[in-house]
Amino acid sequence: MRKIIALICVQCCLFPAIAQKKTLQPDTTALFDAYVQKSIKEWEVPGLAIVVVKNNQVVFKKAYGTKELGTSRFVDTKTLFVCASTTKAMTAACMGMLVDEGKLNWNDPVTKYLPGLQLYDPYVTRELRVRDLFLHNSGVGNADFLWSDNTLSSDEILEHLRWVEPSYSLRSGFIYQNIFYLVAGKVIEKVSGRPWAQFIRERVFQPLGMNRTVSQFSQLKDDNVSKPHYRIDSTISVIEHDTNADAIGPAGSVLSCIDDISLWLKCMLDSSKFEGGRLVSPATWRELLKPQTLVTEQEFYPTQRVTKPNFITYAMGWFQQDYKGRKLNFHTGSLSGAVAIHAQMPEEKTGVYIFANLDHAEIRHALMFKAFDQFALGGNRDWSAELLELYTHIRKESEKKTKEFEAKRVSNTHPSLPLESYTGKFEDRLYGSLEISLVNGRLTGLLNKITTGTIEHWNYDTFRLVYDQKWKGKDYLSFRLNTDGKLSEVKLGGAVLKKSTQ
Repeated sequence: MRKIIALICVQCCLFPAIAQKKTLQPDTTALFDAYVQKSIKEWEVPGLAIVVVKNNQVVFKKAYGTKELGTSRFVDTKTLFVCASTTKAMTAACMGMLVDEGKLNWNDPVTKYLPGLQLYDPYVTRELRVRDLFLHNSGVGNADFLWSDNTLSSDEILEHLRWVEPSYSLRSGFIYQNIFYLVAGKVIEKVSGRPWAQFIRERVFQPLGMNRTVSQFSQLKDDNVSKPHYRIDSTISVIEHDTNADAIGPAGSVLSCIDDISLWLKCMLDSSKFEGGRLVSPATWRELLKPQTLVTEQEFYPTQRVTKPNFITYAMGWFQQDYKGRKLNFHTGSLSGAVAIHAQMPEEKTGVYIFANLDHAEIRHALMFKAFDQFALGGNRDWSAELLELYTHIRKESEKKTKEFEAKRVSNTHPSLPLESYTGKFEDRLYGSLEISLVNGRLTGLLNKITTGTIEHWNYDTFRLVYDQKWKGKDYLSFRLNTDGKLSEVKLGGAVLKKSTQ
């Protein structure tokens, strides 16, 4: 009897369309498969993997394309992709476990566990609660410069938070912020006695059987890993993995495959239950998915122009909106050259997870909405065509603005000083350092000891820094002279770096 049951279970996993004939039309999976293939061609995505769960069963799971463009290294259901910010919901669940164990409370002050934490505003330092770490409402704006082009350790990143000026007052707004998920990871470590990377492996991955999933890039052990891709000058090219994400692991460093992530998808869709138990209590699961703060239109996805939601909120690691009268919990993940999306509709007991290896390929949104239409709600809307048109328009608008800016360049101007006078080291305690050298008559830059580029004159004392890592684009450097006619500082983005006298 046990052998028969086991055989049935295996058949359900291998042939989901057969196992679900009672609930799905016979051609549902075939139609969706065809739609995915069509969409991949439209968006020019090298590789993709997708899983759909309904009524606690995998009803669709498939891998497409190649791990690396120009090779025959095809994606399979065990190929690792970056989860990126879909990691956030995992970190929130880890905190929920500690809440269930009575080791902390959502409304505890963060300084109760991290007394050394110091933010720019002493009031916010004192009033910041554990709950706030998950809601992007601290008042601190985006501070990704602390890890994306930097060599700071996790502890050093937290030390630098004291110099990040607030963008708004505590809990009065919403600006997406990765760093406070790192703070949450440190709280988990302090309370549990185990680093976040170990805690999530022992308390999430192992119980669920996610045996190929790793919490950081540094843990990768084999080469069945998707390569990231970026569209550079209209050509899709292979780029480097953004391994700096390890420094803010709890915000986005997990890597998984579609086989493993389907287990996490099923677990969270089924109120955190899995074979053998549950991750968090029913009350904590509801708390994790309860709308906690309002999201501004500026901080939400451009898809709102098409879906026109009545509400947009944020829970603990989940964006939320209404879709066809249902509440949709979802979150994207984005690192350079790779994307993911995790979406759940508990009322319909339906969820979807998508990996892709092309930078900001919004095929993820298209397939997400199509999956809910196809497997739960009905509808024939061509989401791929509509969203491709939307994001193509956004890209063209951005290109237009860039051309308009470049057209304002003042011709026939010259730097105030000889090129060698612009060399040296420029520093800021928050943003780091920029070292400028003169090599074979051309200025070069080294940003925070890891990012390099060529510096070319733009107009007057403004130069353009063109990064060697092409996917990082360009920045503008505006040099300032003191009353002695010597260089004193350079403005780079929102930072002003002072010239070192050493």
